[in-house]
Amino acid sequence: MKKLESFKRLILLSMSGVCLGVQILIYAYFWQKHFFPDVERYLPFWERGHWLIIGIYAVLMMFFSSMYGGSRVGYKKNSEVIFSQAFATLAVNVITYFQLSLMVLELYYPPIYAAMMVVQLVWVIVWINISCFIYRNIFPPRRLLVVHGDRPVDGILAKFAGRKDKFEVSKCIHINAGVDAVNAEALERYDAVVILDIEDKKRNRILKFCYGHGIRTYVMPKISDVIMKGAEELRIFDTPLFLTREYSLSIEQRFFKRCIDVVLAFLLIVISSPFMLLTAIAVKLYDGGPVLYKQVRCTVGNKQFKILKFRSMRVDAEKDGVARLAAKKDSRVTPVGKFIRKVRLDELPQLVNILMGDMSFIGPRPERPEIIAQYMETMPEFAFRTKVKAGLAGYAQVYGKYNTTPHDKLKLDLAYIENYSVWLDVKLMMLTLKILFWPDSTEGVEGDQITAEKKENGDVGM
Repeated sequence: MKKLESFKRLILLSMSGVCLGVQILIYAYFWQKHFFPDVERYLPFWERGHWLIIGIYAVLMMFFSSMYGGSRVGYKKNSEVIFSQAFATLAVNVITYFQLSLMVLELYYPPIYAAMMVVQLVWVIVWINISCFIYRNIFPPRRLLVVHGDRPVDGILAKFAGRKDKFEVSKCIHINAGVDAVNAEALERYDAVVILDIEDKKRNRILKFCYGHGIRTYVMPKISDVIMKGAEELRIFDTPLFLTREYSLSIEQRFFKRCIDVVLAFLLIVISSPFMLLTAIAVKLYDGGPVLYKQVRCTVGNKQFKILKFRSMRVDAEKDGVARLAAKKDSRVTPVGKFIRKVRLDELPQLVNILMGDMSFIGPRPERPEIIAQYMETMPEFAFRTKVKAGLAGYAQVYGKYNTTPHDKLKLDLAYIENYSVWLDVKLMMLTLKILFWPDSTEGVEGDQITAEKKENGDVGM
């Protein structure tokens, strides 16, 4: 099994290497054929300068490809890998286009650069499709043994079923069958064991058994696991200690985070002001109602503030007084609202909230007080999200969806809180640019859900 995994990893690295290598060669060709002849009229170049320029492009391409997941063949869906690599290529080419423009002291002739981009994108689409086809035919999906407790498993099984190219749930076994029976079953014909919502003592026995026998194990973390993952390891004694601090962000982290928020919010308000003006006019002209939608939300310490958005629903969208999330094909959303939601223009007024200090660029999305109260009836740990300032985007938005369950959102937000760093904020900002153009992230909740938590299948804290 270890040899197979090493071989699989080698194949995936080779596929990604070929994809990136050809893209870099395409850039090298256009540099020598088109870009450099224009540059040398303004800038003297040594021979090693060519290698430097191409080397910078290669480093940027590897960085952004890794950042956006363009090399994750076999791990993500085919369409996601293509989109990720295409987005990474676009990001690199935007940077190098301005680099080239600085060299020639004017904006470089766009059609030639666009032609290079087209050639690269065609290559990405063709090669990733070939890579995914090869991967699926060489490596069959992993056969899984799912160990679960009393909570319904339909949701997680549906997620595995969505990746039939990677996973095959061969058997589900209830923990009531006994730990020994589960361990004996794990030694059979399965490639991995999935441990869901079972009590700690039994989970630990199964995990240690699988670890000792070299069995791959996927574990659904409990909230306490996520908290411990961000703990600091201490070496005070000869026994390892893990420290979870009473505060989430240090004073210097809060200072730098606030500085980034103020500078970026001010710049983006200036840059996006024409788009905000056009959006405001479109909202007003459609039905004559108010342009902005103000709603009470909660931020750090459960402090309430009024969040600002461009109105995307009818004026009487919640005339019954019931708080609810947007559903799939929600009839309350206006035609103008559908468009501004699709391109995220409705969120732009929140830059003012960030400038005022109510929100940050990155952090858990602020919820309404009444929705928080609903969640906390079955999930008191939901209050942990307010240990930091609410954000325009966050871990749950980058790695989850609009309809991700509250319990899973809580785990994602706690992962952000417990592993915070300035670099993590920068990384999430860059990843947010990608999800703005990925439709799955805006998928609404089911029509029979008042919130993201299904009434018939409540996700309680673990």
